[in-house]
Amino acid sequence: MGTATTIVKQVYEAFGRGDVPAILNLIADEVDWEFVGSTNLPYAGRRKNPKEVADFFAAVAQSEDIHAFEPREFIEANEHITVLGWEDTTVRDTNKKFESEWIHVFTVKNGKITRWRGFLNTAAHYGL
Repeated sequence: MGTATTIVKQVYEAFGRGDVPAILNLIADEVDWEFVGSTNLPYAGRRKNPKEVADFFAAVAQSEDIHAFEPREFIEANEHITVLGWEDTTVRDTNKKFESEWIHVFTVKNGKITRWRGFLNTAAHYGL
């Protein structure tokens, strides 16, 4: 396990504790952070700095009640880490529960996350 994987695992540990400041400490001052999904999702879209990434986490917390969030597999390719995971969540606006596998792709350079992409089954999110 390389340094990049260690840093990414620290992100998930902090997320599990609800410690967003610890996550932000692992993000570069200039970052390319994007959840790929419908513009109907309040946390979808691109962020470029730690403040905007903090807004991403606030939007997730405001829109969803996450019951289980499990990173299950870490695939390392030098500075690139792909994480396969699963979640069990309730959408706050609709009170609909959904489960989805997800994929997160990180790039870590000089000990900081410089790029992140997140994907999940948005159709499940909307109960489709």
